[in-house]
Amino acid sequence: MIYFLCVIGVSVFLAGFGWMCADDMLALTKDENDYTITVSETDSVSDVAGKLKELGVIKYGWLFKLFGVVYNADEKIDPGSYEINSIMDYRALVSAMRNTSSYRSTVSVTIPEGFTLEQAIERLANKGVNTAEALREVCYDYDYEYSFTEELKNGEKRLEGYLFPDTYEFYVNETPVSAIGKLLSNFNKKFTVSMRERAEELGYTVNEILTIASLIEKEAAAKDGNEERAKISSVIHNRLNSTNYPKLQIDATIQYVLPERKERLSYADLEVESPYNTYKYEGLPPGPICNPGEEAIKAALYPASTKFYFYALTDDGTHEFSRNAEEHQAVIDANPGVYGARN
Repeated sequence: MIYFLCVIGVSVFLAGFGWMCADDMLALTKDENDYTITVSETDSVSDVAGKLKELGVIKYGWLFKLFGVVYNADEKIDPGSYEINSIMDYRALVSAMRNTSSYRSTVSVTIPEGFTLEQAIERLANKGVNTAEALREVCYDYDYEYSFTEELKNGEKRLEGYLFPDTYEFYVNETPVSAIGKLLSNFNKKFTVSMRERAEELGYTVNEILTIASLIEKEAAAKDGNEERAKISSVIHNRLNSTNYPKLQIDATIQYVLPERKERLSYADLEVESPYNTYKYEGLPPGPICNPGEEAIKAALYPASTKFYFYALTDDGTHEFSRNAEEHQAVIDANPGVYGARN
């Protein structure tokens, strides 16, 4: 009788235990709840099991680990963030945590015109695309196979100007190479063959046109921006082809190398030692100073036909253009709200 009762007891226990395991593995009676799980590059199946248990998606971490060994989950689960549900069985959970699945968490990120490379990286990092450090590393030295990257030297400013302003959809914790690659791919599409041919016709490289476009982007006023872009472009092109005004003398290039942007530059700022200082050095700076949008690029390629060599910001927020230094000084004198004495 005792033996019989023991057998019955063990059978009941095993049946109950088997049911609990089956219920957890197959999600037979679970309530439906949504969860987000983030799998890092270094996470093992054991780590993933712990995260699933902590979230409340599964009850038995050890069982998921055992299933993972049998199902070869280590090779199937990819790093990333995923939107999963508690009614998923173990196999569905593993399938959901793959970089090809439809359960990956996504985020929309807008890169505005005129953002610098560093601002773009910070925006992507703040939105959870990846860490700023990982994104910087890719921007500085990853070898993307585009023709326009062939002339670029490795370093922190290498992709300045090429992170095309637009709204993008990224995976949360997307690989840095893939994330930056989306911006470069967009630039490669938007900078068309006809644009490349026009740059060659003007005698400039892609990088030089982007540099001109970045100056236009930073200098053009928000009000009547498109009309101003073409005129500012004409001033830049006129100076680049001039012997009388070989220096561009653009404040935005000084702001680019200062630790923090200033409301008004001082005379000392104009003497800062940098190849980007267009008050000290002739011609274009070494590269773009921001990521220009399509309109600024078009303006760089198709400047207005003018005889202007100067422009100055007026009190109403737009620019007035001048042919010589005397006219330019008169504009400055007439707008004291903008031009205080440099200190």
